[in-house]
Amino acid sequence: MKTMVPDKDLQQAKKARMVALVIAATMVVWLGAQWVGAKLGWPERYAFLIDLSALAAFVWAFVVIYQIWRARQQD
Repeated sequence: MKTMVPDKDLQQAKKARMVALVIAATMVVWLGAQWVGAKLGWPERYAFLIDLSALAAFVWAFVVIYQIWRARQQD
């Protein structure tokens, strides 16, 4: 028997999955870019650019996590 999930819960679950994918992909890309940059001898400014991009993705993810948490608190 299939239970009906409220639309709001479904949207929150989709947001949570998206956040998880962004965090995992950011870590993989960040680590890979750091490794490739070290092997190819990229200038430090590229490393800082990669670091700042990863930080931006993590900040976005934590903002969305906070929004999900607040939405669940209001229920």
